[in-house]
Amino acid sequence: MTSADIADHLDVESSSLELTKRVSPSWTMRPHIKRSAYHLSKPLKPFATEDIKILLLENVNQTGRDALEAQGYQVTFLKSSLPEDELIQKIRDVHVIGIRSKTKLTARVLQEAKNLIVIGCFCIGTNQVDTGYAAEHGIAVFNSPFSNSRSVAELVIAEIIALARQLADRSNELHKGTWNKVSNGCWEIRGKTLGIIGYGHIGSQLSVLAEAFGMAVIYYDTVNLMAMGTAKQVPTLEALLEGADFVTCHVPELPETKNMIGRKELNSMKNGSYLINASRGSVVDIPALIDAMRTGKIAGAALDVYPSEPAGNGDYFTNDLNHWANDLRSLKNIILTPHIGGSTEEAQSAIGVEVGEALIRYVNEGTTLGAVNMPEVKLRSLTLDEPNHVRVIFIHQNKPGVLREVNKILGDHNVDKQMTDSRGEVAYLMADISDVNVAVIRELYQNLEELSSRIMTRVLY
Repeated sequence: MTSADIADHLDVESSSLELTKRVSPSWTMRPHIKRSAYHLSKPLKPFATEDIKILLLENVNQTGRDALEAQGYQVTFLKSSLPEDELIQKIRDVHVIGIRSKTKLTARVLQEAKNLIVIGCFCIGTNQVDTGYAAEHGIAVFNSPFSNSRSVAELVIAEIIALARQLADRSNELHKGTWNKVSNGCWEIRGKTLGIIGYGHIGSQLSVLAEAFGMAVIYYDTVNLMAMGTAKQVPTLEALLEGADFVTCHVPELPETKNMIGRKELNSMKNGSYLINASRGSVVDIPALIDAMRTGKIAGAALDVYPSEPAGNGDYFTNDLNHWANDLRSLKNIILTPHIGGSTEEAQSAIGVEVGEALIRYVNEGTTLGAVNMPEVKLRSLTLDEPNHVRVIFIHQNKPGVLREVNKILGDHNVDKQMTDSRGEVAYLMADISDVNVAVIRELYQNLEELSSRIMTRVLY
Protein backbone atom coordinates (compact mmCIF):
# COMPACT_ATOMS: atom_id res chain seq x y z
CA MET A 1 0.00 0.00 0.00
CA THR A 2 1.52 3.35 -1.03
CA SER A 3 1.39 6.58 0.93
CA ALA A 4 -0.97 7.94 -1.69
CA ASP A 5 -3.32 5.00 -1.24
CA ILE A 6 -3.28 5.44 2.52
CA ALA A 7 -3.80 9.19 2.29
CA ASP A 8 -7.08 8.57 0.46
CA HIS A 9 -8.34 6.99 3.68
CA LEU A 10 -6.27 8.63 6.39
CA ASP A 11 -5.49 12.08 7.74
CA VAL A 12 -1.99 13.35 7.13
CA GLU A 13 -0.09 15.07 9.94
CA SER A 14 2.16 17.31 7.88
CA SER A 15 4.40 18.24 10.79
CA SER A 16 5.58 14.68 11.33
CA LEU A 17 4.86 13.07 7.95
CA GLU A 18 3.15 10.26 9.89
CA LEU A 19 -0.19 9.14 8.56
CA THR A 20 -2.86 8.45 11.12
CA LYS A 21 -6.56 8.00 11.34
CA ARG A 22 -8.85 6.44 13.91
CA VAL A 23 -10.40 3.44 12.17
CA SER A 24 -12.60 2.45 15.10
CA PRO A 25 -13.07 3.67 18.67
CA SER A 26 -10.35 1.29 19.84
CA TRP A 27 -7.59 1.31 17.24
CA THR A 28 -5.84 3.42 14.65
CA MET A 29 -3.93 2.86 11.47
CA ARG A 30 -0.39 4.18 11.76
CA PRO A 31 1.75 3.40 8.70
CA HIS A 32 5.42 4.32 8.81
CA ILE A 33 7.66 5.34 5.92
CA LYS A 34 10.20 2.64 5.17
CA ARG A 35 13.82 3.46 6.01
CA SER A 36 16.89 2.24 4.17
CA ALA A 37 18.23 0.20 7.10
CA TYR A 38 17.33 -3.45 6.70
CA HIS A 39 15.51 -5.44 9.40
CA LEU A 40 15.15 -2.55 11.84
CA SER A 41 12.19 -3.09 14.12
CA LYS A 42 9.04 -1.42 12.90
CA PRO A 43 7.44 0.82 15.52
CA LEU A 44 3.87 -0.26 16.13
CA LYS A 45 1.25 1.97 17.69
CA PRO A 46 -2.37 1.22 18.53
CA PHE A 47 -3.39 4.86 18.22
CA ALA A 48 -1.94 8.10 17.00
CA THR A 49 0.78 8.54 19.61
CA GLU A 50 -0.74 11.66 21.14
CA ASP A 51 -4.00 9.78 21.81
CA ILE A 52 -2.52 7.40 24.41
CA LYS A 53 -3.58 8.72 27.81
CA ILE A 54 -1.63 7.65 30.86
CA LEU A 55 -2.31 8.42 34.52
CA LEU A 56 0.61 8.04 36.93
CA LEU A 57 -0.09 8.22 40.66
CA GLU A 58 1.96 8.11 43.87
CA ASN A 59 5.02 9.97 42.62
CA VAL A 60 6.19 7.34 40.13
CA ASN A 61 9.91 7.79 39.51
CA GLN A 62 11.09 10.22 36.84
CA THR A 63 12.72 7.41 34.83
CA GLY A 64 9.34 5.81 34.21
CA ARG A 65 7.72 9.11 33.36
CA ASP A 66 10.52 10.00 30.94
CA ALA A 67 10.24 6.66 29.13
CA LEU A 68 6.49 7.04 28.64
CA GLU A 69 6.64 10.70 27.63
CA ALA A 70 9.37 9.88 25.10
CA GLN A 71 6.78 7.79 23.26
CA GLY A 72 4.62 10.88 22.81
CA TYR A 73 1.93 9.64 25.18
CA GLN A 74 -0.22 12.11 27.12
CA VAL A 75 1.04 11.59 30.67
CA THR A 76 -0.78 12.98 33.71
CA PHE A 77 1.31 12.79 36.88
CA LEU A 78 0.15 13.09 40.48
CA LYS A 79 2.30 12.79 43.61
CA SER A 80 -0.32 11.04 45.75
CA SER A 81 -2.93 8.33 45.50
CA LEU A 82 -6.61 9.24 45.09
CA PRO A 83 -9.76 8.38 47.05
CA GLU A 84 -11.86 5.78 45.24
CA ASP A 85 -14.56 8.15 43.95
CA GLU A 86 -11.99 10.63 42.62
CA LEU A 87 -9.98 7.78 41.11
CA ILE A 88 -13.06 6.58 39.25
CA GLN A 89 -13.47 10.01 37.67
CA LYS A 90 -9.81 10.13 36.62
CA ILE A 91 -9.56 6.59 35.26
CA ARG A 92 -12.54 6.66 32.90
CA ASP A 93 -10.72 7.88 29.79
CA VAL A 94 -7.16 6.57 30.35
CA HIS A 95 -5.57 3.66 28.52
CA VAL A 96 -2.73 3.09 30.99
CA ILE A 97 -2.50 3.64 34.74
CA GLY A 98 0.67 3.50 36.82
CA ILE A 99 0.48 3.11 40.60
CA ARG A 100 2.53 2.07 43.60
CA SER A 101 1.24 0.36 46.74
CA LYS A 102 -1.37 2.81 48.08
CA THR A 103 -3.80 3.01 45.15
CA LYS A 104 -6.54 0.38 45.29
CA LEU A 105 -7.74 -0.73 41.87
CA THR A 106 -10.85 -2.63 42.91
CA ALA A 107 -13.48 -4.15 40.64
CA ARG A 108 -15.63 -1.08 41.33
CA VAL A 109 -12.88 1.18 40.00
CA LEU A 110 -11.89 -1.01 37.07
CA GLN A 111 -15.44 -1.44 35.79
CA GLU A 112 -15.48 2.31 35.12
CA ALA A 113 -12.21 2.19 33.17
CA LYS A 114 -13.70 1.52 29.76
CA ASN A 115 -10.53 2.38 27.79
CA LEU A 116 -8.00 0.79 30.14
CA ILE A 117 -5.73 -1.85 28.57
CA VAL A 118 -2.87 -2.15 31.05
CA ILE A 119 -1.87 -1.43 34.66
CA GLY A 120 1.69 -0.81 35.79
CA CYS A 121 2.50 -1.44 39.46
CA PHE A 122 5.73 0.45 40.10
CA CYS A 123 6.53 -1.80 43.07
CA ILE A 124 6.85 -5.50 43.91
CA GLY A 125 3.34 -6.31 45.06
CA THR A 126 0.11 -6.41 43.07
CA ASN A 127 -2.31 -7.18 45.90
CA GLN A 128 -3.67 -3.62 45.59
CA VAL A 129 -5.12 -4.60 42.21
CA ASP A 130 -8.02 -6.96 41.56
CA THR A 131 -5.90 -8.90 39.06
CA GLY A 132 -8.62 -11.49 38.46
CA TYR A 133 -11.18 -8.88 37.42
CA ALA A 134 -8.53 -7.18 35.28
CA ALA A 135 -7.71 -10.42 33.44
CA GLU A 136 -11.38 -11.20 32.85
CA HIS A 137 -11.69 -7.81 31.13
CA GLY A 138 -8.49 -8.00 29.08
CA ILE A 139 -6.43 -5.64 31.25
CA ALA A 140 -2.83 -6.78 31.71
CA VAL A 141 -1.00 -6.08 34.97
CA PHE A 142 2.79 -5.63 35.23
CA ASN A 143 5.01 -5.11 38.26
CA SER A 144 8.69 -4.99 39.21
CA PRO A 145 9.43 -8.12 41.21
CA PHE A 146 13.21 -7.72 41.46
CA SER A 147 14.31 -4.09 41.27
CA ASN A 148 14.08 -3.15 44.95
CA SER A 149 15.31 -6.44 46.41
CA ARG A 150 18.72 -5.07 47.40
CA SER A 151 17.22 -1.98 49.04
CA VAL A 152 14.91 -4.08 51.23
CA ALA A 153 17.70 -6.50 52.15
CA GLU A 154 19.99 -3.65 53.22
CA LEU A 155 17.22 -2.10 55.34
CA VAL A 156 16.70 -5.40 57.15
CA ILE A 157 20.43 -5.74 57.86
CA ALA A 158 20.44 -2.20 59.29
CA GLU A 159 17.45 -3.04 61.47
CA ILE A 160 19.05 -6.24 62.77
CA ILE A 161 22.06 -4.26 63.99
CA ALA A 162 19.92 -1.40 65.32
CA LEU A 163 17.70 -3.77 67.32
CA ALA A 164 20.64 -5.73 68.69
CA ARG A 165 22.23 -2.49 69.97
CA GLN A 166 18.96 -0.71 70.93
CA LEU A 167 20.06 2.18 68.72
CA ALA A 168 16.62 3.71 68.26
CA ASP A 169 16.04 4.01 72.02
CA ARG A 170 19.50 5.48 72.70
CA SER A 171 19.05 7.98 69.87
CA ASN A 172 15.59 9.06 71.06
CA GLU A 173 16.88 9.47 74.61
CA LEU A 174 19.78 11.64 73.53
CA HIS A 175 17.49 13.74 71.33
CA LYS A 176 15.60 14.49 74.56
CA GLY A 177 18.84 15.35 76.37
CA THR A 178 19.22 12.07 78.31
CA TRP A 179 22.66 10.42 78.36
CA ASN A 180 22.09 6.69 78.92
CA LYS A 181 25.21 4.66 78.17
CA VAL A 182 24.33 0.97 78.77
CA SER A 183 25.44 -2.42 77.51
CA ASN A 184 22.81 -4.62 79.16
CA GLY A 185 20.74 -6.38 76.50
CA CYS A 186 22.94 -5.17 73.65
CA TRP A 187 24.61 -7.72 71.40
CA GLU A 188 26.88 -8.25 68.45
CA ILE A 189 25.13 -9.98 65.57
CA ARG A 190 28.17 -12.12 64.78
CA GLY A 191 27.45 -15.70 65.75
CA LYS A 192 23.70 -15.16 65.99
CA THR A 193 21.17 -17.06 63.84
CA LEU A 194 18.97 -15.29 61.32
CA GLY A 195 15.75 -17.05 60.32
CA ILE A 196 14.37 -15.96 56.93
CA ILE A 197 10.73 -16.74 56.12
CA GLY A 198 10.48 -16.67 52.34
CA TYR A 199 13.74 -17.32 50.45
CA GLY A 200 12.99 -15.43 47.26
CA HIS A 201 14.89 -12.53 45.71
CA ILE A 202 14.98 -10.49 48.91
CA GLY A 203 15.45 -13.41 51.28
CA SER A 204 18.36 -14.88 49.33
CA GLN A 205 20.16 -11.53 49.05
CA LEU A 206 19.64 -10.96 52.76
CA SER A 207 21.10 -14.42 53.39
CA VAL A 208 24.36 -13.46 51.68
CA LEU A 209 24.63 -10.14 53.52
CA ALA A 210 23.93 -11.75 56.89
CA GLU A 211 26.63 -14.38 56.40
CA ALA A 212 29.10 -11.61 55.59
CA PHE A 213 28.40 -10.24 59.09
CA GLY A 214 29.15 -13.64 60.61
CA MET A 215 25.57 -14.76 61.15
CA ALA A 216 24.32 -18.31 60.67
CA VAL A 217 21.30 -18.41 58.34
CA ILE A 218 18.33 -20.76 58.29
CA TYR A 219 15.31 -20.29 56.07
CA TYR A 220 11.82 -21.64 55.54
CA ASP A 221 9.95 -21.69 52.26
CA THR A 222 7.02 -23.65 50.88
CA VAL A 223 9.21 -25.01 48.07
CA ASN A 224 12.70 -26.48 48.12
CA LEU A 225 15.22 -23.83 47.12
CA MET A 226 18.96 -23.90 46.67
CA ALA A 227 20.76 -22.29 49.60
CA MET A 228 23.15 -19.40 49.17
CA GLY A 229 26.48 -19.86 50.94
CA THR A 230 26.14 -22.05 54.03
CA ALA A 231 22.47 -21.26 54.72
CA LYS A 232 20.25 -24.20 55.59
CA GLN A 233 16.60 -24.77 54.74
CA VAL A 234 14.45 -26.04 57.62
CA PRO A 235 11.38 -28.22 57.07
CA THR A 236 8.82 -26.23 59.08
CA LEU A 237 8.06 -22.71 60.21
CA GLU A 238 8.13 -23.91 63.82
CA ALA A 239 11.68 -25.21 63.39
CA LEU A 240 12.78 -21.82 62.13
CA LEU A 241 11.08 -19.93 64.97
CA GLU A 242 12.63 -22.17 67.59
CA GLY A 243 16.14 -21.88 66.12
CA ALA A 244 16.49 -18.21 65.19
CA ASP A 245 17.65 -15.24 67.23
CA PHE A 246 16.28 -12.87 64.56
CA VAL A 247 13.23 -13.71 62.44
CA THR A 248 12.46 -11.73 59.28
CA CYS A 249 9.42 -12.12 56.99
CA HIS A 250 9.59 -11.91 53.18
CA VAL A 251 6.36 -13.47 51.90
CA PRO A 252 3.54 -12.24 49.63
CA GLU A 253 0.10 -11.29 50.85
CA LEU A 254 -1.99 -14.43 50.49
CA PRO A 255 -4.82 -15.97 52.52
CA GLU A 256 -2.33 -18.48 53.93
CA THR A 257 0.11 -15.76 55.04
CA LYS A 258 -2.44 -13.66 56.93
CA ASN A 259 -1.39 -13.54 60.60
CA MET A 260 1.34 -16.02 59.73
CA ILE A 261 3.11 -14.75 62.85
CA GLY A 262 0.47 -14.81 65.59
CA ARG A 263 0.42 -15.61 69.31
CA LYS A 264 1.28 -19.26 68.80
CA GLU A 265 4.24 -18.47 66.58
CA LEU A 266 5.51 -15.70 68.86
CA ASN A 267 5.40 -18.12 71.79
CA SER A 268 7.50 -20.56 69.74
CA MET A 269 10.28 -18.02 69.27
CA LYS A 270 13.31 -17.90 71.54
CA ASN A 271 13.04 -15.78 74.68
CA GLY A 272 14.57 -12.40 73.93
CA SER A 273 14.53 -12.84 70.16
CA TYR A 274 13.68 -10.22 67.55
CA LEU A 275 11.07 -9.96 64.78
CA ILE A 276 11.27 -7.97 61.53
CA ASN A 277 8.52 -7.59 58.96
CA ALA A 278 9.21 -5.78 55.67
CA SER A 279 6.84 -7.87 53.54
CA ARG A 280 3.10 -7.25 53.91
CA GLY A 281 1.14 -5.69 56.76
CA SER A 282 -1.22 -8.63 57.15
CA VAL A 283 1.58 -11.14 57.91
CA VAL A 284 2.06 -10.26 61.59
CA ASP A 285 -0.68 -10.15 64.24
CA ILE A 286 0.38 -6.81 65.69
CA PRO A 287 -1.73 -6.88 68.89
CA ALA A 288 -0.13 -10.26 69.66
CA LEU A 289 3.30 -8.74 68.99
CA ILE A 290 2.55 -5.85 71.36
CA ASP A 291 1.69 -8.32 74.13
CA ALA A 292 4.81 -10.41 73.45
CA MET A 293 7.04 -7.34 73.67
CA ARG A 294 5.41 -6.12 76.88
CA THR A 295 6.14 -9.46 78.54
CA GLY A 296 9.75 -9.46 77.31
CA LYS A 297 9.27 -12.59 75.18
CA ILE A 298 10.27 -10.52 72.15
CA ALA A 299 13.19 -8.16 72.85
CA GLY A 300 12.66 -5.93 69.84
CA ALA A 301 10.89 -5.58 66.52
CA ALA A 302 11.06 -3.63 63.28
CA LEU A 303 7.95 -3.05 61.19
CA ASP A 304 7.90 -1.40 57.78
CA VAL A 305 4.37 -2.47 56.75
CA TYR A 306 0.96 -2.36 58.43
CA PRO A 307 -2.57 -3.69 57.83
CA SER A 308 -3.83 -0.17 57.10
CA GLU A 309 -1.51 2.49 55.74
CA PRO A 310 -2.19 6.18 54.99
CA ALA A 311 -2.75 7.26 51.39
CA GLY A 312 -0.20 10.06 51.75
CA ASN A 313 2.33 11.61 54.09
CA GLY A 314 1.12 13.33 57.25
CA ASP A 315 0.20 12.80 60.91
CA TYR A 316 -1.98 9.78 60.22
CA PHE A 317 -0.35 6.90 62.12
CA THR A 318 -2.82 6.98 65.00
CA ASN A 319 -5.57 4.82 66.47
CA ASP A 320 -7.90 6.22 63.83
CA LEU A 321 -5.92 4.25 61.26
CA ASN A 322 -5.14 1.13 63.31
CA HIS A 323 -6.73 0.71 66.74
CA TRP A 324 -3.44 -0.44 68.30
CA ALA A 325 -1.21 2.29 66.83
CA ASN A 326 -0.69 4.23 70.06
CA ASP A 327 0.18 1.06 72.00
CA LEU A 328 2.66 0.07 69.30
CA ARG A 329 4.33 3.49 69.34
CA SER A 330 4.75 3.33 73.12
CA LEU A 331 6.96 0.22 73.08
CA LYS A 332 10.70 0.22 73.70
CA ASN A 333 13.21 -1.06 71.11
CA ILE A 334 10.78 -1.03 68.22
CA ILE A 335 11.64 0.48 64.86
CA LEU A 336 8.63 1.78 62.93
CA THR A 337 9.16 2.92 59.35
CA PRO A 338 6.55 4.08 56.78
CA HIS A 339 6.84 1.32 54.13
CA ILE A 340 10.24 2.51 52.91
CA GLY A 341 11.84 -0.87 52.20
CA GLY A 342 12.18 -0.11 48.50
CA SER A 343 12.42 3.66 48.86
CA THR A 344 15.91 4.33 47.59
CA GLU A 345 16.92 6.36 44.58
CA GLU A 346 18.49 3.28 42.99
CA ALA A 347 15.46 1.03 43.49
CA GLN A 348 12.88 3.57 42.35
CA SER A 349 14.93 4.45 39.28
CA ALA A 350 15.25 0.77 38.32
CA ILE A 351 11.53 0.18 38.95
CA GLY A 352 10.65 3.17 36.76
CA VAL A 353 12.70 1.77 33.89
CA GLU A 354 11.50 -1.84 34.27
CA VAL A 355 7.78 -1.12 34.53
CA GLY A 356 7.86 1.77 32.07
CA GLU A 357 9.46 -0.42 29.41
CA ALA A 358 7.00 -3.25 30.10
CA LEU A 359 4.09 -0.84 29.57
CA ILE A 360 5.58 0.46 26.33
CA ARG A 361 6.11 -3.07 25.00
CA TYR A 362 2.54 -3.99 25.81
CA VAL A 363 0.99 -0.83 24.35
CA ASN A 364 3.13 -0.82 21.22
CA GLU A 365 3.72 -4.53 20.57
CA GLY A 366 1.21 -6.48 22.65
CA THR A 367 3.97 -8.42 24.44
CA THR A 368 2.81 -9.88 27.77
CA LEU A 369 6.15 -11.21 29.09
CA GLY A 370 6.22 -10.43 32.80
CA ALA A 371 2.46 -9.88 33.17
CA VAL A 372 1.16 -11.25 36.47
CA ASN A 373 -2.37 -12.03 35.28
CA MET A 374 -2.07 -12.90 31.59
CA PRO A 375 -0.51 -15.72 29.57
CA GLU A 376 3.02 -14.78 28.53
CA VAL A 377 3.04 -14.32 24.75
CA LYS A 378 5.62 -12.66 22.50
CA LEU A 379 6.16 -12.52 18.75
CA ARG A 380 9.35 -11.25 17.14
CA SER A 381 9.09 -7.62 16.13
CA LEU A 382 7.87 -6.64 12.71
CA THR A 383 10.54 -4.96 10.63
CA LEU A 384 10.58 -1.85 8.49
CA ASP A 385 10.64 -3.97 5.35
CA GLU A 386 7.20 -5.31 6.30
CA PRO A 387 5.15 -2.13 5.71
CA ASN A 388 1.77 -3.70 4.98
CA HIS A 389 1.61 -5.98 8.01
CA VAL A 390 -0.78 -5.79 10.92
CA ARG A 391 -0.57 -7.38 14.36
CA VAL A 392 -3.86 -8.71 15.69
CA ILE A 393 -4.30 -9.36 19.41
CA PHE A 394 -7.36 -11.27 20.52
CA ILE A 395 -7.94 -11.78 24.24
CA HIS A 396 -10.72 -14.27 24.76
CA GLN A 397 -12.39 -16.70 27.10
CA ASN A 398 -10.50 -19.97 27.32
CA LYS A 399 -13.08 -22.44 26.09
CA PRO A 400 -13.29 -25.09 23.34
CA GLY A 401 -13.85 -24.01 19.77
CA VAL A 402 -12.57 -20.46 19.97
CA LEU A 403 -9.40 -21.05 17.96
CA ARG A 404 -11.43 -22.67 15.24
CA GLU A 405 -13.61 -19.57 15.02
CA VAL A 406 -10.63 -17.22 15.08
CA ASN A 407 -8.70 -19.14 12.44
CA LYS A 408 -11.78 -19.20 10.24
CA ILE A 409 -11.61 -15.40 10.25
CA LEU A 410 -7.84 -15.30 9.75
CA GLY A 411 -7.72 -18.23 7.31
CA ASP A 412 -8.30 -16.23 4.15
CA HIS A 413 -5.29 -14.03 4.89
CA ASN A 414 -1.53 -14.54 4.92
CA VAL A 415 -0.75 -15.21 8.58
CA ASP A 416 3.03 -14.88 8.87
CA LYS A 417 3.21 -15.99 12.49
CA GLN A 418 0.80 -16.73 15.28
CA MET A 419 1.04 -17.68 18.95
CA THR A 420 -1.52 -18.35 21.63
CA ASP A 421 -1.44 -19.34 25.28
CA SER A 422 -3.91 -19.54 28.13
CA ARG A 423 -3.91 -18.88 31.84
CA GLY A 424 -6.94 -20.01 33.78
CA GLU A 425 -10.08 -18.73 32.12
CA VAL A 426 -8.29 -16.25 29.84
CA ALA A 427 -6.45 -16.92 26.57
CA TYR A 428 -4.24 -14.55 24.59
CA LEU A 429 -3.64 -14.81 20.84
CA MET A 430 -1.26 -12.77 18.69
CA ALA A 431 -0.97 -13.01 14.92
CA ASP A 432 0.96 -11.02 12.31
CA ILE A 433 -0.82 -10.76 8.97
CA SER A 434 0.74 -9.45 5.76
CA ASP A 435 -0.59 -7.81 2.58
CA VAL A 436 -3.38 -5.88 4.24
CA ASN A 437 -5.14 -2.62 3.54
CA VAL A 438 -7.51 -0.44 5.50
CA ALA A 439 -10.62 -2.34 4.44
CA VAL A 440 -9.10 -5.71 5.34
CA ILE A 441 -8.01 -4.51 8.75
CA ARG A 442 -11.41 -3.04 9.50
CA GLU A 443 -13.07 -6.30 8.47
CA LEU A 444 -10.73 -8.40 10.61
CA TYR A 445 -11.35 -6.22 13.62
CA GLN A 446 -15.12 -6.21 13.27
CA ASN A 447 -15.31 -9.97 12.73
CA LEU A 448 -13.25 -10.69 15.83
CA GLU A 449 -15.28 -8.23 17.87
CA GLU A 450 -18.44 -10.14 17.02
CA LEU A 451 -17.22 -13.44 18.50
CA SER A 452 -19.05 -14.34 21.70
CA SER A 453 -15.80 -15.42 23.35
CA ARG A 454 -14.21 -12.00 22.88
CA ILE A 455 -12.78 -10.15 25.88
CA MET A 456 -10.74 -7.55 24.02
CA THR A 457 -9.50 -7.04 20.46
CA ARG A 458 -6.49 -4.89 19.63
CA VAL A 459 -4.95 -4.12 16.27
CA LEU A 460 -1.45 -2.68 15.94
CA TYR A 461 -0.14 -1.25 12.66
